[in-house]
Amino acid sequence: MTLTSTSLTDGAPIDPQYAFCKAAASGHTEPGGDRSPHLAWSGAPDGTRSFAVVVRDPDVPADASDANQEGKTIPVDAERTPFYHWLLVDIPASTTEIAEGAASDGVTPNGKAPGRTSLGLAGTNTFTDFLAGSDMEGTYGGYDGPCPPWNDERLHHYHFTVYALDTESLGLGDDGDFTGDDVEAALDGHVLAQAEIVGTYTTNPAVG
Repeated sequence: MTLTSTSLTDGAPIDPQYAFCKAAASGHTEPGGDRSPHLAWSGAPDGTRSFAVVVRDPDVPADASDANQEGKTIPVDAERTPFYHWLLVDIPASTTEIAEGAASDGVTPNGKAPGRTSLGLAGTNTFTDFLAGSDMEGTYGGYDGPCPPWNDERLHHYHFTVYALDTESLGLGDDGDFTGDDVEAALDGHVLAQAEIVGTYTTNPAVG
């Protein structure tokens, strides 16, 4: 199975037009384009009944208390935890491509609603937890791109993964009230094949 993209290059930096935030000329960060990237896949095995797309950053600090804090840095060897940027499941087996901008085309303050879409079933991404208590608080469904802490010394890696599944539905309901952990658990035992593109991103000018 192969995954390709006109928006992303495997192993290369992600363009800020696909990011939730970007390094600012003045200050630290400013909004990025937050445009969902183009994805196309081929070579799914016989028996594929649906697809799922998961975008995961495994490099997020497990303790975010020092994130984006003046006078502090997050060291490379700090403990890390996954952050999910896009959860799209129950994609019909007839779908083999998602157009650029189809799941997001700009930062939506306070989030986009999860649930059934023309693409499939969109889950709740980790910005929902990360932005809780801020003026951007809300439920973030669909795609929201990279926005690593500007004081993080580690380069972040974004895994855009497409899974070919042996079931039409992962049984996660219809309202999109599920997280990355829920998707990972539901995928277990249903994956026939998978393919991914890994892009990198940072908002720290000292990292690259």
